Amino acid sequence: MFKHILVPTDGSALSTETVKKAVAFARETGARLTFFYAKPDYPVAFYGEGALIDPTTPEKFAEMAEKQAQEILAAAQKLAGEAGVSCGTAASTSDVPYEAIINAATGAGCDLIFMASHGRRGLSGLLLGSETQKVLTHSKIPVLVYR
Repeated sequence: MFKHILVPTDGSALSTETVKKAVAFARETGARLTFFYAKPDYPVAFYGEGALIDPTTPEKFAEMAEKQAQEILAAAQKLAGEAGVSCGTAASTSDVPYEAIINAATGAGCDLIFMASHGRRGLSGLLLGSETQKVLTHSKIPVLVYR
């Protein structure tokens, strides 16, 4: 059975439910978990007529992304700890979340990726859903999709 499971999380309600299900699954199978957060990269500024100016520096943006990652991963780690499931955390910065997820799973030696089918509604939901689809399409590691 699976021994080491990567669980990508973004802090959304569905993602939190997925973390809970992954913790229960790991407890039942005796697996350990690695919770993963893909931090967004600093948005590239486009200059020209009508361009928006973002006063946030790349350093400040990275600091805020790191803080958000730590909060989200700590919440997941707490759920695993309460259930007595061994876990760790990882985060990386990437413009391409599905690649970051696959790279994290490969780098940690995971034998399963346990992730949500989709995240938010609307356009962002479409994008997050497409990340799951891309992980399914490109991963050589098995993927369990929680819906």
